[in-house]
This record gives sequence, C-alpha cells and structure tokens, in this order.
Amino acid sequence: MSKEKSKGKGLDLGEIEEKWQQEWKKSGIYKFDFESDRPLFSIDTPPPTVSGGMHLGHAFAYVQQDFIARYKKMRGYNVFHPFGFDDNGLATERFVGAAKGIRAADFERDEYIKICLETTKEAEQEMQNDWSRLGMSVDWSLLYRTIDTLSRKTAQRSFLDIYEKGRLYRTLAPVMWCPKCETTIAQAELEDKEFDSSFNDVLFELEGGEKITIATTRPELLPACVAIFINPEDKKHKNLAGQEAKVPLFNHKVPILEDRRVDPEKGTGIVMCCTFGDQTDMEWYKAYKLPLKIVITKDGKMAEEAAPYSGMKMKAARKKILEDLEKAGLLGDRKPITHAVNVHERCKTEIEFIVAKVWYLKYLDLKDEFIAQADKVNWHPAHMKSRLDNWVQGLQWDWCLSRQRHYGVPIPVWYCKKCEKVMLPSDSELPVDPLKDKPKQKCICSSDEFVPEKDVFDTWFISSLTPQINAKWREDDKFFRKIYPMDLRPQGHDIISLWAFNTIVKGILHHSQLPWRDIMINGWALDPKGKKMSKSLGNTIDPKEMIKKYSADVLRYWAASASLGEDVPFQEKEMVSGNKFLVKLFNAARFVATLTEDFDFGKTDEKDLKFRATDKWILSRVNSLCRGVTAEMDKYEFSKGLGPVRDFFWLEFADFYIEEVKYRLYGKNTESKKAAQFTLLYVLSNCMKMLAPFIPHITEEIMQSVFKKHLGGKSLHLEKWPEADEGKISEYYELLGLKMNEIISALRKYKTEGRMALNAELGEVTIFLEGRELEKKINEAAPEIKETAKAKVLNVVVGSAPENAVPVGRGISFSVEKS
Repeated sequence: MSKEKSKGKGLDLGEIEEKWQQEWKKSGIYKFDFESDRPLFSIDTPPPTVSGGMHLGHAFAYVQQDFIARYKKMRGYNVFHPFGFDDNGLATERFVGAAKGIRAADFERDEYIKICLETTKEAEQEMQNDWSRLGMSVDWSLLYRTIDTLSRKTAQRSFLDIYEKGRLYRTLAPVMWCPKCETTIAQAELEDKEFDSSFNDVLFELEGGEKITIATTRPELLPACVAIFINPEDKKHKNLAGQEAKVPLFNHKVPILEDRRVDPEKGTGIVMCCTFGDQTDMEWYKAYKLPLKIVITKDGKMAEEAAPYSGMKMKAARKKILEDLEKAGLLGDRKPITHAVNVHERCKTEIEFIVAKVWYLKYLDLKDEFIAQADKVNWHPAHMKSRLDNWVQGLQWDWCLSRQRHYGVPIPVWYCKKCEKVMLPSDSELPVDPLKDKPKQKCICSSDEFVPEKDVFDTWFISSLTPQINAKWREDDKFFRKIYPMDLRPQGHDIISLWAFNTIVKGILHHSQLPWRDIMINGWALDPKGKKMSKSLGNTIDPKEMIKKYSADVLRYWAASASLGEDVPFQEKEMVSGNKFLVKLFNAARFVATLTEDFDFGKTDEKDLKFRATDKWILSRVNSLCRGVTAEMDKYEFSKGLGPVRDFFWLEFADFYIEEVKYRLYGKNTESKKAAQFTLLYVLSNCMKMLAPFIPHITEEIMQSVFKKHLGGKSLHLEKWPEADEGKISEYYELLGLKMNEIISALRKYKTEGRMALNAELGEVTIFLEGRELEKKINEAAPEIKETAKAKVLNVVVGSAPENAVPVGRGISFSVEKS
C-alpha cells in the first residue's frame, strides 16, 4: 500500500506484505516435497500468455485457485502447485516482434526461439513478480514455459503417440484461415463478431435470357461461384433445377442443383456456392464434386482467378464489384444489415477458407465418448459442464493441428522426396526441428532425400498437455504415476472449449484416463458497468495500482467475495470495504493480545476452566462455523467460506463477545478471567486459520507479531486447518447467545436514541418474557447482559410487560428505571 497507510495505528499493509513475501520465499514454505508421504493435492495451473503484464482478470482468477491451494496445504496435503508461462503462441510472437522490431520469418527457427526466450525473460520476471505480489503460494522452482525443451519434447511425443494410434492424417482440404495472422485456425479459435453489411440482390442470367436474383453479403466471391442451389421442396423455383446460369461480370456458367440445406425463406431462396464462403459451401463442394476456384490469397487479397480485381483487398474488391454490377444493370435492391461473422479470436479478423495440405486429429467419431468421460469430472460449478457438452455437440471439423507460422513447436515430420512416405523421429531424438534436423535412417524406398514439414502446432496442442508436462510424462515414470491424473484444473469459463476440452481429449487418447478429478471454473472481472475489460475500450483496471493503493490482501478479499464461476463488475467501494475489514481484524487482534498477554494458552487444560454462558455460545458458534466453512471449501465455494468467517468475526466476536467479557478480564475473578482469555485466543486463532487462505499476509502478521507463542511452527500457513469440535457445538447456547445479543443490541439502541454514551450507566433494567421458553437461557445470560449494558440492577420477569416497555423481538421487551 504506497504511503497511504490504512487507518489503524502502525498498520502499513504494503510493508507487511513485502516483508512476508520475502520471508516465505526465503523459508521455502511453499516448496513441493518430492519425498513426502503425505496425501498429494496437485493443481494444473493455467500458464498465462507472455504478451504484457498481469491484468485484473489474471489477479481475479489466480488468487481464487490460490485460496484452494492454501486451504489444502493447511488440511495436511503435500500441495503440487507449479506455474508456467505460455510463450509459444501468436500473442508472444507479436510481443517480441514489436519489442525488437523483427519478423520471425527472417530467422532460423532455433534462433528465433532463442530471441523469444531472451526477450520474454524480462517480461516473465515482471509477471512472476506480479503473481508473487498477489501472495501466490506456488513453487517457483517448478516454473515451465510452453516453448522450453520439455514442452517441445512433450508436444512432439504427443504427436507421435497419437500418430501410432492411427488418429492423425494429412490431407489437402479446405481450412479456416486468418488473413492477418496468415495461418490456419481451429474451430475452437473462432469468435462471433457483429459487423455492418448489406444484402445485395445480384442478377444471374439463365440460358434463355431470363434473370434470377441471389441475395449475398459477399459479392467479392462471385469469381469463386461454382454452383447455384435451390431446395427440392421449393415449388416456386422447381423449374430452375438442371439449368445453367451465367455468373455476372465473370461470365462463366454454373449448374443449378437441388439440396435440402437451402432455406427457401432466407433471401430469395436461391443460393450461390462459392469455394469457399462458409461451411455449407465446403460440404457442397465435397458432396457434388464441384470444381475448385480459389480467389483469395493467404494475405487476404484477390487472387489472379479474380481478374480484373486481382491484388485488391477484399473490402475494396467488394465495393468495386458492387459498383460494376450496378453499372451493368445486374444489381437489384441493397438492404443494410448487421450480422455475426466468424473472426479469429486472437486478432478479431474475419476468417476466410482456403485449401491447404495440413494435419488433422481425427476425433469427431469420439464426440459421445468425450461427453460421457467429461461427466466423470467433478465440475464446480456443476452447470459449467453444459458449456463443454454444447461445444462438443456442435463440433463439425476434426482438429486442424497445422499452423503456418515460423515460431512455435515444429510438427516432427519429414516426407520422402521420392515416394512421399511420412518419416518420423524416434522418441529419443526429441525435440527435433525438421527444417534443421534430418531423419536418422533412409526411407524404405532407399531414398535419403527428404522434404521437411514447415508447419508448427496449434498452440492449444501444447497447452492441452500441461498435466503431462508438469508430471514429466515418459521422462520420469515414477513421478508421472505420482502426479497424474491431477486433482484440480482451475480455469476460466471462456476457454472451456479451448483448454478443458482439448486437455480431456489428450488424457483419453494418451492414457485412456481423465487428466484431473475436479475442475473449478472462474468468471471474469468486468468493468464497473458490467462490460468485459478491453484495452480497445479503454476500460481496463491495473491490478498493480489497486495493490499499491489498497494492498494485495484487499484485492484477494474482493476476489473471494465473488461466487464461483460468476462474472463480477469491479467496484472500488468493495476495496474500501475490504480495507476496513483488515483494519478491524488487526485492531481487534491487538486488543485481544493486550487482554491475554498474561495467559499461557498452550499450557492450559480447558477441562479446568469454568466457562460461562457467553463463552459456551461463542465456542459453539466458532465450531459450527468451522464445520460449515470446511464443507464449502471442500466444494471450492470460497465465497461461502470467507463470508461467514468475516461476518462472524466482525458481527459476533468483535461486536459482542469481546465487549461482553471485558468486565471479567478487568475484574478480580481469576477463574472467570482465565475462561474468557482461553475463549478469546481459541476463537481468534481459529478465525485467523480460516481467514489465512484469503488474506495470507495480514493473518501471518497478526499471528507472528502478537500471538507467535501460540503458533506450532514457523508460519501460520503451515498450521493445521481447524477441525470442528462437535462436543462444543450446542443448539441451546447458540440460541441463548442469539437472544442475549438481541437484548444487548436493543439496549445499545436505547442509549443511542437517548443520546447517551454506550458506556453510560443505566439504573434498573427489567427484561420481560411473555412465556417461560427462554427464561432459563436469559437468566443464565443475565450477568453478561447486565455488565455489557452497564446496568446497576437487572431483573428477568415472566409475564405481561408494561405499556412503556421497549420491544426487543418476539416475546421479549425491557424497561429502564433511571437511577
């Protein structure tokens, strides 16, 4: 927290956090113990993309997984919590290109990878500092990069394994293409984006001179038109079937065919098939063996086939073709529309379809199995499973693995120059670069000349292997058996189709086993108006500024307030509330310390203590709380863990219990004082432990600075998570405490409304009970009510209350006779 200290004497959260982060690093309390026989809990941590610093969404998501990591550690698990950086994708390539002013294509692949690793090293160090600043309990010695030797090896090993299983094929086929990134993309990399456009009625001429109208949003694809389709049930156009039509401006003739995929109600009910405008065009191309006309180049311009528009950018060609159609009298109505178009999720560029020879992973035949297997994963929240189901059910393409980029993990293949046989390296040779390395043996045809594969893998082909990378698949079999499958995959809902699904695919194909047991889905951090944060919209919030202004613990507190899986608008007032709670926590703890400094908690046998009603109430409440919070944390419901602890500490322990026992702590009754001191320390230490996963720095500071002698080891975060003592839970005392505090609250309100100080003395207070159900409880709580309210005399009467009595709640009221 800069120099803006929190209100609270001597409390500088920024200074406290820096101190403990350094101490945790020095002591290595989060280091994974490879030799431990404790039960294991492993986390498949998402590797953030190296393309800039941490953003608020990062902070929001990663601390949520850290809540679970810290909780599991306190539950006695040997927590495997690695971290990685995703630095093999387009985002990193653009980042390096901008930083160095270079292009990947101007370098040998190994040389460019080296430049990327060197360039991203500084950015990664900054990002590591950012995540450390959040108080992440990761083991930084396990850091990996998705372009490092192990990751490249693992990705190529994955390819070889799936190839041996007969699920990889290479073919010349239509592929989705990003003209800006100049690479193929997979269905999972598509997004829908709204664009303004127009439906243009274009006139095609039949053999007899009659004209038909086709409405299209893509007139620039006219030179690629290879057929026209109508629906066989469309009586209005039935006579067109079997005829030919002349394509306007380009004058080549195309057949008119029938197919049920034509919607008679859309446009004019007549559709042109171009190679290729969309998925249906590709299906018709294959089904009817239509000719192939490619009119768009890889960089998004019109090809030679589109003369006289060759070399023009597509939008410019669209405009010119419409002008020429109008001049030729071949353009009818133009209707403005707004429609959703598929774009590349990385750069938001409209995708095109070209033909290329690329590698595919065959998996459409396994869709039902993927859905059934994913049912075996425990989804948190459960409704997120439907997103994966919907995605799998909508899959129409096998997974295109090839990317036409220079930077990335190479596809480990050569092709025999003589017979075109696929040549693969052995596992011991990995990683290989086919552009640089050569096969170790001749082809079966005796040729020793080979053509290297130039393409690299789709980045998700590598990212989908994070469990295998971290578990050292086929590098250390013993360790792999220990780690895989992992326990938890934390991730965002936006990449369920990209990351969760593809990781499940790899687990099933490689190991016939799911990659993890549980998946925890986080939502997004939105701007204050509820919109997704975006640099282009200028609505981003820098988490580092929030940490500087408020502290990491306050940011974590805000992230913990969100329900699992829900998108949450960022409201700075929540940071203010979080700061107030931390100050309250610190001040209350210091006050408890002054009240208990002469008490040895560790050497006291509670069996010897004489607990009073208020002690039994708060002891029951804290154990009920522990039972409930543990159950919620086991379900990854962290917000349902933090909320009750916060409310209990503030609204019950600090506002009532501490006030109710002050008279005993300052009094001369040693037995009563010791029972109160024990209870204060018992409740406070359990609250600190339950709050430790959420706000680790301030809880560590409190325990180390004022309650160090009550710690069992060198850190609060190595303490055992509190287990509910069922023997202390009492429905009787919880109801007693509830009614006692209702009466105390009413007496406080009475003083406030009478403009009296809360510590002002009252005369004779009489509590009236309508029935005898609460008589025993109120009489047992009477000493605490009397002393907390500063009443000279307190009476408890069963019977009708006088008219001037002040109502407390159902069946309870009171009157005050001034002294």
